[in-house]
Amino acid sequence: MRQTFDETTEPSFGARHLPLVREQLKAQGLDGFLVPHEDEHQNEYLPAANDRLAWVSGFTGSAGAGVVMTDRAAVFADGRYTVQVRAQVDADQFDILSYPDDVPTYLARAPKGAVIGYDPRLHSPDALAVLRRAVNKAGAELKPVPINPVDVAWAERPAQPQAPVVPHPEAYAGETSASKRARVGQGLDDAGADAAVLTAPSSIAWLFNIRGGDVIRTPLPLAQAILSADGSARLFLDPAKVTGDLPSWLGNQVSLEKPDDLPAAVADLKGRRVLIDPAQSSAWYFDQLEAAGATVVRAADPCALPRAAKNAVEIEGSRQAHIRDGAAIANFLHWVDTEAQQTLPDERAIVEKLESFREATGALKDLSFDTIAGAGPNGALPHYKPVTSTIRRIETGSLLLVDGGGQYLDGTTDITRTMAIGNPTAEQKDRFTRVLKGHIAMTVVRFPAGTTGHQLDALARLPMWMAGLDYDHGTGHGVGSYLGVHEGPQRIAKAANTQPLLEGMIVSNEPGYYKPGHWGIRIENLQVVTPATPIEGGERPMHGFEVLTFAPIDRRLIEVGLLTPDERTYMDAYHAEVLDKIGPQVGGDVRAWLEAACAPL
Repeated sequence: MRQTFDETTEPSFGARHLPLVREQLKAQGLDGFLVPHEDEHQNEYLPAANDRLAWVSGFTGSAGAGVVMTDRAAVFADGRYTVQVRAQVDADQFDILSYPDDVPTYLARAPKGAVIGYDPRLHSPDALAVLRRAVNKAGAELKPVPINPVDVAWAERPAQPQAPVVPHPEAYAGETSASKRARVGQGLDDAGADAAVLTAPSSIAWLFNIRGGDVIRTPLPLAQAILSADGSARLFLDPAKVTGDLPSWLGNQVSLEKPDDLPAAVADLKGRRVLIDPAQSSAWYFDQLEAAGATVVRAADPCALPRAAKNAVEIEGSRQAHIRDGAAIANFLHWVDTEAQQTLPDERAIVEKLESFREATGALKDLSFDTIAGAGPNGALPHYKPVTSTIRRIETGSLLLVDGGGQYLDGTTDITRTMAIGNPTAEQKDRFTRVLKGHIAMTVVRFPAGTTGHQLDALARLPMWMAGLDYDHGTGHGVGSYLGVHEGPQRIAKAANTQPLLEGMIVSNEPGYYKPGHWGIRIENLQVVTPATPIEGGERPMHGFEVLTFAPIDRRLIEVGLLTPDERTYMDAYHAEVLDKIGPQVGGDVRAWLEAACAPL
């Protein structure tokens, strides 16, 4: 489980692998080839066998893309990986550009008449449409290929994962698979569909109440399924993953079949109306369904919304997971505030220390993502990941930003805390307090049914906007229940999002501020949407948020004079609840430290 840090650049990556890919391009009559980060399941985190972009370029981030032409190549990475991509990718072999905006721009400069190949199993129709327009603008051709040239060139490609697929008990899931299948099946019928093709592993894990280990940081089984409107289903799963009790767990309405049976099963859908998500499922399925004579119903994954709106059992599981995780965080924050203030460890040691406290719970199944530990200037890089060439020691007078989470059977956690190393400056306290004010606003807000995260986003930014400040990432993302730490369709961000926040949805609340070259600040808790209830004297019931994450917020960084009386009352109440929930989980010096850390402002 211990994560690795030796993910620095290896200059021979491009020099060794690009010629092999280009040899295959020549054999297939291609002038270029698209190398997405995503695999056949559109996963964010990938098994080693599916990380084609990493093999071609050396870049291991969770979002990006590559383009290999016969005479040039490019890697595209988003703002989370600005440092990492330059540490890992040989700039002599690849142009390093921004993802996703620079991808169509780069393709629009392709030579006229060029043939650029793509693997239809790796791109969704929605993503392809954008790329196709760019290629057409260049007077080039975007061509599907039956054989992926990267796969042929990758002679030592790892085997596909075969982690056991196990039942996820109703004690954690809160609803039987049969009930879920009947509910989603009724939704298909209401939408005029006879069946749905499901390709997202998170939806399959949720629908069948199963979990796996094919993907690092997320307990997913790589599989596909066809769900009929009557609730019966065909589940396509490598037999090597099938544990002894799995067939009886799935029941008679679920047929277990091999992945090789999938093309024939898709062909069996001839004449039926089949729902499939053009943003999540690969173009290959659409091509096969149309060839089979099925009527394609383009619509969102029918499991996405019911998966996102957690039931009472899942919410209670998340509460317990966060108390357990909060105790680990308290132990870690105590270490940072005592020993680390003296020894000034590097980011590697900080990450390993936090993971050791999570492991000590005895319940940790995995991290929910690679831990982010940003010391000083590295903290100013949102979603920075320590790699060998960039690792720093913490320094007195600066800040430490740590963002991490755990995967537990009863819930998935994600928390960020920013800590002062030594005495903070007036500027650091001002910026921290403005971030805190935005965080509090996003915690206490009440809102009517139908409100989207996009409509709430400005509340978290207002205290910074009033000082001419902002941050360039979203304020909140959805979180799964012992599933993905990033889960849609809900989110809180500037970018428009039409999905209303529904009762039971878990979202993060993580405003920030980043001073390039100096330090960064982010405060993150998870919170769940509560039922709409009346407000005294009001006319409409209003939803709100219940906080799930409990860990101290560094009081030394709070400029109390910037807080309103209501904000001070909130902070005192939050810290009192932290002490009430986490205090019994820790003892000795940590308990004494926690009492001081949670004292009223």
